[in-house]
Amino acid sequence: MDKESVLLEIFSNDPFGILEIKEKAVAINADDRLVASFEEINAFVDAHGREPQRAMDDMQERKLYSRLKGIRENPEKTAALKQHDRHGLLRGEEKPEIGSLEDILNDDVLGLLDDDAEDIFTLKHVPKETTMPEYVARRKVCRNFERYRPLFEACQKDLREGRRELFPFKDEQQIHPGYFFLLHGVLLYVDRVGKRERIKGKTNARLHCIFENGTESDMLLRSLAAELYKDGRRVSEYEDRLAAQFYTVTDDDTGTGYIYILRSLSSDPRIQAFDHLHKIGYATVAVQERIKDAAKEPTYLMAPVEIVAEYQAYNLNPQKFEHLLHTFFGEACLNIDVFDIDGQRHTPREWFDVPLPVIDEAIRYILSGEIVDYRYDHERQIIIGREEIKR
Repeated sequence: MDKESVLLEIFSNDPFGILEIKEKAVAINADDRLVASFEEINAFVDAHGREPQRAMDDMQERKLYSRLKGIRENPEKTAALKQHDRHGLLRGEEKPEIGSLEDILNDDVLGLLDDDAEDIFTLKHVPKETTMPEYVARRKVCRNFERYRPLFEACQKDLREGRRELFPFKDEQQIHPGYFFLLHGVLLYVDRVGKRERIKGKTNARLHCIFENGTESDMLLRSLAAELYKDGRRVSEYEDRLAAQFYTVTDDDTGTGYIYILRSLSSDPRIQAFDHLHKIGYATVAVQERIKDAAKEPTYLMAPVEIVAEYQAYNLNPQKFEHLLHTFFGEACLNIDVFDIDGQRHTPREWFDVPLPVIDEAIRYILSGEIVDYRYDHERQIIIGREEIKR
């Protein structure tokens, strides 16, 4: 055999891969580490809507605060990170001059000089042991924000004109699809609430939240509630105003039924394709009782449903009220067939692809009698007035 044949035989008979050339690992340099450390600060701002503070009860946040402070005070680091500064965190800050004992105390970033009654053997600022979730939500740009913009504009208008109010956030059960909240000074809209599951004795669910600044997040319900408890407010919704309509109810008034709004929990892709699908209905019994067999009834799309809102009507005909809403949103009526357990075809006519705040607005116009001056623009999913209708 010639030399070339011998070499080929050697290379082809290498069961242990001794002769394989492995790619050399790429070493992470100082610049990469700097960017990675700054991205942790960006991630904190994504999650909380604010830069890290010098928190006394959260060592991780305090650490990020000190890191950001150090970066801001280093012109070279600031310049290197400029292209990664998507939140404008690296604004110029003058380092305070130290000229007195008071300046030293005020510049105690790590809180080493705090004066308290605890001795040096008392553990403090030690983060509690927590179970980290498998997935941590992050805010990102909302690609279809334009479809939500009218909802925010309508909510802001209602707040300015006094039709909506801000209330303290008191209970995570207040978090429902179609509700608005003010979190760290930014208005957010709860677009969807996923399947509620009980984990370690507590109910949780994955949300889809849209923020007024054009971002979105799929944070957990309990995570949003925790942030709202710290720095949040609840925006009043239509049930608050409808309750005000009936606050003078007495024994002389007659309950005439229930108006309710439901959301489908169907797994049918045809139904899941609608972002704002709601059933507007009427019942003479409590709504929870009415929907207990929803998965067996075509009117509920042969699937479980979730109550979004319900309220009892007094001294009015709820059937006519329901009919007015159905007529007003006629263009948005769902038009699909479902089959019952016997294979019979049905076409439910009480489901409408309409955002919850828009249903709220229509209810207000019906109660005030102004509904005749408005109509629903299904394409833009907004209610328009007589002047715009003429145009």
